[in-house]
Amino acid sequence: MDREEEERYGLALERLGQIHKEHSVPVIFRDFFQREASFLIRMDALAEKLAAGEFRGASLEELEWINHGLYAELLPGAYEECYGNPAYASSMLGEDYGRYFSFLYAELRGMIVFAYEGRKRDMLWCMELFLECYHMFEEEEVPAPENLRQALYWYVSDYCEDMVEYRIRELVDPSLDFAARIIMEGDLTDIRYLYRFGEYITENERKTAEFLASLSEEEIRAMARTYTEGYRIGFEVTGKDLSKKKTVNIRYCLGFERMVREAILQFQAMGLAPVIYRSAVHSINKRQNLRIGYYGAIPNKQFDYDHRNDAAVYLDENLAARKLRSQQEAFEKYRKLAGGHAGPACIEVFGEVPFVPENKKSVCALTEEQQKLQVRMDSESGQITNRYIPGEERSFTIIAYPVPEIGEKYEEIFRETVKINTLDYKKYQRIQQILIDLLDQGLSVHIGGRDGNETDLTVRLHTLKDPEKETNFENCVADVNIPVGEVFTSPVLSGTSGLLHVKKVYLEGLEYRNLKIYVRDGMVTDYSCSNFEKEEDNRRYIEENILFRHKTLPMGEFAIGTNTAAYTMARKYGIEDKLPILIAEKTGPHFAFGDTCYSWQEDTKVYNPDGKEIIARDNERSLLRKTDVSQAYFNCHTDVTIPYDELGHIRVAAGDGRILSIIEEGRFVPEGTEELNQALKF
Repeated sequence: MDREEEERYGLALERLGQIHKEHSVPVIFRDFFQREASFLIRMDALAEKLAAGEFRGASLEELEWINHGLYAELLPGAYEECYGNPAYASSMLGEDYGRYFSFLYAELRGMIVFAYEGRKRDMLWCMELFLECYHMFEEEEVPAPENLRQALYWYVSDYCEDMVEYRIRELVDPSLDFAARIIMEGDLTDIRYLYRFGEYITENERKTAEFLASLSEEEIRAMARTYTEGYRIGFEVTGKDLSKKKTVNIRYCLGFERMVREAILQFQAMGLAPVIYRSAVHSINKRQNLRIGYYGAIPNKQFDYDHRNDAAVYLDENLAARKLRSQQEAFEKYRKLAGGHAGPACIEVFGEVPFVPENKKSVCALTEEQQKLQVRMDSESGQITNRYIPGEERSFTIIAYPVPEIGEKYEEIFRETVKINTLDYKKYQRIQQILIDLLDQGLSVHIGGRDGNETDLTVRLHTLKDPEKETNFENCVADVNIPVGEVFTSPVLSGTSGLLHVKKVYLEGLEYRNLKIYVRDGMVTDYSCSNFEKEEDNRRYIEENILFRHKTLPMGEFAIGTNTAAYTMARKYGIEDKLPILIAEKTGPHFAFGDTCYSWQEDTKVYNPDGKEIIARDNERSLLRKTDVSQAYFNCHTDVTIPYDELGHIRVAAGDGRILSIIEEGRFVPEGTEELNQALKF
């Protein structure tokens, strides 16, 4: 902060200290202001202690107590009487005021992060926003809810440029190394290091760190090597030059630092420095309830879900234009760093108790106009990012491991997952090539369900002009998508029609019961689920979390998962409902809605191990990039998998009228694929 900001900070802190003694705001609002003023003062004191290193010698018990205190109000039980809960805020302050005060509460929670990272300027912005709102309610006439909304709007608008620029810098600048320093310099055998991040810490994070600490250097090195080699191979198989890149974004959940440290060393040997940024804190940088970046335990997923549409408070044409302009200017400022960025390497976790959200009337909701604006803004944002970090020059990788919450057999399941992640890719490559050779004879593929699964879907395939040199399906082994086990394509939209049905599925941590998606000519025409009593709630749930507010989406991918070992592992331990999509998509056919797997890099030629070029990289929507890029991309890609036990058949309609069976009654049929069925004998 500069001198002026330091003076403002001191004045703000002094003013906050007076609020608990005052009675200048109406009684109905007094509790909120006094509680939040105390919170802000506490965060300032925390920042001072952290800067002075006062907690370096603290006991584990003391650190646990401090950490719990930071997030106590959000935990289930306490959340029922927390102003972060829009339902409670509305019941105490009135519905109109309630949703705005709840937004303010959520924005102020960023103070925890700012205190740990020493971001005093961000703390100042939060303190001054709070005081501005407080002073409004000190007036003789209580301000209208719209006046309160305006104050929140101008806060976002005024600091939009700074908030967005910092977020872009976090993405590409390795000198912002708050997390990297903890990982590389900390004593990872002493789990007290977990409390240096400022994230909420539970048994999951502690026991994960303890378990990894018990593994040998060889085991850790092998886990990291699977992850980093997958990343490297992703560049190799697509013919991209990794040597031109300087940074890699590591995304993970706390507890895996020992593996991440080794991965950093391996990436550095490739010439890549780590950029490790936290999931977004300011509302302007968030994407609904999704967490992108590193994070610890989520204190209350309902809190995140309740605030998924907080942008409704401020989103309009002017704000959208300001955010996009800020993004463009930030990327231009960090152009060189962005050009050297190679893309994300993600470590996901699974095993947590599935979250079933509660719908609340009191939450912020985007108007229809705001939904259209959000879709357009996301599209333009994606285009800006692609100009500075071109899709044809970047790659990614994703791997997943269980957390202790998965059950008493956690360590056993973890070791089984390691095996799944390191299966013999040569064997799968050979078997998958048999499937591809059959699929490439087809004009279309029909998928049918069984035992109550109503799926009846036809997927049309691209025409191969030269079958000796071309193929429709990618033979996917363990590179960017770990573990091994799928063949996938981008379907032709015209002629791709029918019903996709799954009895139960978990997508991005959300449960869907009896999910049905209707498709005509490759585009979603209708949808339903049975999560909620009211049909309108079910539709809104799908619109927000699968369609991401688009009126429709194309089927961007059709794939056949071949990792029957992963399916059997899930059945053996009863964890089918806990598998991440990364593994679940390998355990049956899956269908992705949104962009294709080759989004932003369709013109980059890709070849299978047999030397054939994969020509199915486009569909009728992605081809629109050549005339109107805003119509080509949707900035989402959501996989829905039919498990083998709900799968009746997958049959290929060949050009000569033959019907070639791939799967019948959940079992692989083609000669040479029988080995896949061995794992299904349980």
